[in-house]
Amino acid sequence: MLSPEPVTATTAWRFDLALTHAWAIATDVRSGRIGGKRHCPVVFLELTDRAGRRGLGEASPSTQYRETPGTVEAFLRRIDPSRLSFDDLPGSRSYLESLPDPSMPARCAVDVALLDGAARAAGLPLHRFLGLGFPASGAVSSFTIGLDTPERMEAKAREAARFPVLKMKLGAPTDAANLAAVRRTLPGKPLRVDANAAWKTREEALERIRSLTGHGPIEFVEQPMPPDVPEADAIWLKERSPLPLVGDESYQDARDADRCARCFHGVNVKLVKTGGVTAAKEALEAARRLGLKTMLGCMIESSVLISAAAHLASLTDWLDLDGNVLIDNDPFQGVVNLDGRLTFDGAPAHLGLQTAPRAGLPPVPSPVH
Repeated sequence: MLSPEPVTATTAWRFDLALTHAWAIATDVRSGRIGGKRHCPVVFLELTDRAGRRGLGEASPSTQYRETPGTVEAFLRRIDPSRLSFDDLPGSRSYLESLPDPSMPARCAVDVALLDGAARAAGLPLHRFLGLGFPASGAVSSFTIGLDTPERMEAKAREAARFPVLKMKLGAPTDAANLAAVRRTLPGKPLRVDANAAWKTREEALERIRSLTGHGPIEFVEQPMPPDVPEADAIWLKERSPLPLVGDESYQDARDADRCARCFHGVNVKLVKTGGVTAAKEALEAARRLGLKTMLGCMIESSVLISAAAHLASLTDWLDLDGNVLIDNDPFQGVVNLDGRLTFDGAPAHLGLQTAPRAGLPPVPSPVH
């Protein structure tokens, strides 16, 4: 048997994704005022070996998890490329997990790039390489409306009317007015609401959740309380909530499955939280074994990470993979979002992630190593 061909170069570069609208969630609310951002920096990664095989990955660091482009790049600089190989994914993962002080977005970028290269080498799209299917008619994803003034949220809802399901951020003093504004425009649209851990006590959370009922169809409430609340409080809320509860910040990876099965009705898995496609697949499968509903979510991301996540669609009940349609300068093409229906029909490539650069992609700088 031939020895695994090691990776010989890791090339990383930053890119600022430009948001179509200012983006804000509950953690951006300060003294009753909503902040937000217009750009989201990400780090792309390309792995190359002597055989000329390449794999592409992406890290979308979030200050919510104390990650920045700098923490991602620092972790990538510590990697010995010769310990990575498209031919030995388990060995590569073991090496990555052995490195102290991990950056999960950086580990995600490496995992995605390794799988992209390995699936391309096998002549398969990623979902088939993983032994999965993809819905023939496409997979439905929600579209998210970030926190804003009621007037702006109403305008955003009007723009997003073509999407079959909307996700609405909560966690501001104007929550009631914001919901009313969205409902004025889209009274019957299915909504998912995400508090991003804004409600600090079980009593406040229950009151807020009850106030949502009677305002049109709402599928679930995501992360109503902080992840570090006592488990007894989370169970208390689950037993009384009139709407299903989905854990996001509370579900980092498969190790949290047992606790989340007691505290929530479902969980939201993100590649950058778990450390890549490999761990995200494990997190989805662990949750499903315990009877939890599963959702794949995202940060603000390009088509690289959105496409990577979409290959896991068959393991989910819900998708919230809209990061690449919240920006207007995506440097890559991949999975296609047709008004909320994700499909690889028309993707620019047939193998691996099924992505390709758009015209005008900035030049790749010198390798990290």
